[in-house]
Amino acid sequence: MIRVLVVDDDFMVAKVHSGYVARTSGFEVVGVAHTGADALRLVSELAPDLVLLDIYLPDMDGVSVLRALRSDGAADTDVIVISAATDVDTVRAAMRGGVLHYLIKPFTYAALYDQLRHFASLQARLSALSEAGQSDVDQVFGARPGSTLPKGLTPETLRVVASELRSSSPDLSAAECASRTSLSRVSARRYLEHFVATGQAEVRLRYGGTGRPERRYYWLERR
Repeated sequence: MIRVLVVDDDFMVAKVHSGYVARTSGFEVVGVAHTGADALRLVSELAPDLVLLDIYLPDMDGVSVLRALRSDGAADTDVIVISAATDVDTVRAAMRGGVLHYLIKPFTYAALYDQLRHFASLQARLSALSEAGQSDVDQVFGARPGSTLPKGLTPETLRVVASELRSSSPDLSAAECASRTSLSRVSARRYLEHFVATGQAEVRLRYGGTGRPERRYYWLERR
């Protein structure tokens, strides 16, 4: 289980975000903090894998919490900012502090889900390696949910294909995806291959009697 600390000054918002985390397979909430001081204390006591960090806190801002975490050597704790703060200086400061992503409130469960699954995928990939190649590094630093999509792909259709892929049992072919989403087979395969390229899905080859093996796609959260 990936252990998560939720930090938000609003008790109800913290409860909602905790519920989002609890709904996501492979994740658990190990603590909730409503102030910056509590956040720093709980990181020290609980050593969570991931912190969901608000910017607007009553005693200190989230950027200061982030800087304190890094200066205290809490490098093993990753951070995703979840905040209503939209000023560029704050976003830049968060980026320089090494956050994995910056989610602007309000956001849907699907938006947080994508980030959590991306985090889990990267953790699994890096844990399985003794040495990283360029493609592995590209997965960590480049292929992030919400980044610019390849030409011809749209976020709306990406979500539709992702939904079909997640719900498929146990896997899905490009032809089946095309039938379910009203896409062409070529387009469906492009979206499926995008999920493979970004580390969110993998491919199984199904061999028949003759011809090329069929590519079957499956979402990595099942692992």
